[in-house]
Amino acid sequence: MQTNPSLHRSCTFAFAFAFAFAILLVTGCLTFLTSNSIEAAEPEARWWKGNLHTHSLWSDGDQFPEMIADWYRERDYNFVALTDHNVLSEGIRWMPYNAIVKRSDDGILDRYKARFGNAWVETRGEPGTPEFAVRLKPLDEFRNLVEERNQFIMIPAEEISDRSEGKPVHINATNVTEALKPAGGATVRETMQNNLRAILEHEKSHGREVLPHLNHPNFGYAVTADDLAAVVSERFFEVYNGHPGVNQLGDATHPSVESIWDTVNAIRRTALNVPPLMGIATDDSHEYHGKSGSRPGRGWVMVRSQYLTPEHLIRAMKRGDFYASSGVTLKDVQYDAKTKELKLEITPEDNVTYQTEFIATLQPDDTDHKHASDDTAHKHAPDGIDDKQRVGQRVFSSTSLSPSYQLKGNELYVRAVVTSNKPHQDPSFKDQFQQAWTQPVGWEND
Repeated sequence: MQTNPSLHRSCTFAFAFAFAFAILLVTGCLTFLTSNSIEAAEPEARWWKGNLHTHSLWSDGDQFPEMIADWYRERDYNFVALTDHNVLSEGIRWMPYNAIVKRSDDGILDRYKARFGNAWVETRGEPGTPEFAVRLKPLDEFRNLVEERNQFIMIPAEEISDRSEGKPVHINATNVTEALKPAGGATVRETMQNNLRAILEHEKSHGREVLPHLNHPNFGYAVTADDLAAVVSERFFEVYNGHPGVNQLGDATHPSVESIWDTVNAIRRTALNVPPLMGIATDDSHEYHGKSGSRPGRGWVMVRSQYLTPEHLIRAMKRGDFYASSGVTLKDVQYDAKTKELKLEITPEDNVTYQTEFIATLQPDDTDHKHASDDTAHKHAPDGIDDKQRVGQRVFSSTSLSPSYQLKGNELYVRAVVTSNKPHQDPSFKDQFQQAWTQPVGWEND
């Protein structure tokens, strides 16, 4: 039978057209479904655990940076910032092996090789000679070995380490792109202001989120509440630092760090009318080989964010959506601005009890609640605060796993401190128990 060529071509064309149309239709449907699926799968905000203060061999720590990253990742941290003094972990740097061993022990190189392999570890010179050295890897080189999407990230950071009036002034800058030189200043206050200005200018010029926070104010008793209150561009400080030498509890003539926090915020919310200071917990870790000193795992922050990126984490912290911890875990922290109620939900551990203290600083004209006359917070409050007894009052206590406090209207702010009866797993001071600190709320003007 003889076929019509024109008819054959027409049929072929029609079939091809129909097939192509079907492909487009299916593709369009899949695209529609996929796009809808992506929208439906937008992640909910969750808590991410991180440490924003740690040191490596790049400055005065005793461990290779990728080994430090591995330590935190294996212990379910989600982010870590390497904050070496006045340097970022970048560029080419060789460190004499003898200097490394002096800080750590004879087995450090073997453990480094066992974890990452002989091909990864770079040395030069002959073992046993002064010239024998190990190359320190920069962050951009090793981060792909340790980072894991939606599980663990590294954040570039620096501890800007300055001095003034014979006292240490240290400010961490998290998520910077280059090392910032200490800015100096004639006074401690001026030094803080100058360094913060440099950090904020860096943030603006590079178009990225940067988090500055003041480190260990009682280290060398360097930073007073008056100074910290006056530097209003600083919104964060370490309410807990795991280094044993930072004078966390103060002494007979100096307030505790927590007392400083309330005094600062009393000044800020009255004399200055600026937002309060927020509290961070950190390790300030230096020692990773069992030596005494500032060891890892003592303090951290829990940040609530949809995404595990430096930008999202920092934005959440700037909103105050985080808490500090030395061991206590909070399932939820909520503040209802309409009802003026702060609610917590504690994640319990077996055979552990919890005491939640709601801490407030009251309006200057309040006379209903007073501190005890010998309270440390009163004795050390600056002269500029009238009625010092209103600063840092314990307005309510609870042993519930779901404690809450509704503001009465006379509070400048309220924060909560949860203390368990479980001793700290690696205490930095005597008789330390595990705690968690929420951020001040209720201070915003309606």
